Amino acid sequence: MFGRVARRYRLANLVLSGGWDLWWRRRAATIVGGWNPRRVLDVATGSGDLARSIERACPTAEVTGADFSPEMLAEARRLGSQRLVQADALALPFKAGEFDVVTVAFGLRNMASWPAALAEMARVIASGGHVLVLDFSVPPPPLRWLYRPYLHHVLPRLAGCLTGESDAYRYLGDSIEAFPHGAALCELIEGAGFRNAACQPLTGGVVSIYTAGR
Repeated sequence: MFGRVARRYRLANLVLSGGWDLWWRRRAATIVGGWNPRRVLDVATGSGDLARSIERACPTAEVTGADFSPEMLAEARRLGSQRLVQADALALPFKAGEFDVVTVAFGLRNMASWPAALAEMARVIASGGHVLVLDFSVPPPPLRWLYRPYLHHVLPRLAGCLTGESDAYRYLGDSIEAFPHGAALCELIEGAGFRNAACQPLTGGVVSIYTAGR
C-alpha cells in the first residue's frame, strides 16, 4: 500500500493536512534539537521528511532513516536523504544502545504490534536517550464532530483524486480511531521501558507528540 502511494505521498500529506504536516514535523525536529543528540534513528521514515527536518535542526548529528518499503526509501533518496536502511521496525538491525534518539512520525500506528515496536526502539536507545512519537489522535469535541466526517468521508475521496489509492486512505481513518492516544499511549510507552512519557497535543488534538526518556 505504501509502495503504491510513494511518489505522491508528500503531496497527499500536504494537501490533506492543509499544510499543517510541515509545522508538525518542524515542531518535532525542534524538540529533538533540544536534546543535542549525536546519533538519531527515524523509524518508518517514509519519504524522509522528518529525518531531513532533524538534520536541519541538528546539523552535527548523524541521522539514519529506516523503513520497510523500498519504494518509500527510493523516494527519500530522490529527495536528498543519504543514510537509509531497509528494516522492519519490529526487528531493527542495530546494536543495543546505538542511538541517542529514536523518532517515529505517523508510523507506529501502522505497525503489527505497538508494544513490540516500542520495546525494539527502547533496545536501540542508549541510557539517558529519548524517544519521540508523532501521530494522529482523535480531538475532543467540538472539533471531533467536524474531524470525523472529514476523516472518514472527505479525506478518502480527496486522497483518491491525488494518489489513485482511496482505499489506502480509507484505512487511515480506521487506524486513527483504533490507535491509543493521550494517557493511554503514554502508558504503552512507559510499559515498553521508557520513563516520564508526556503528550503534547497539536492543532486542537488532531495530532500529538509523545516524548519519553530511556
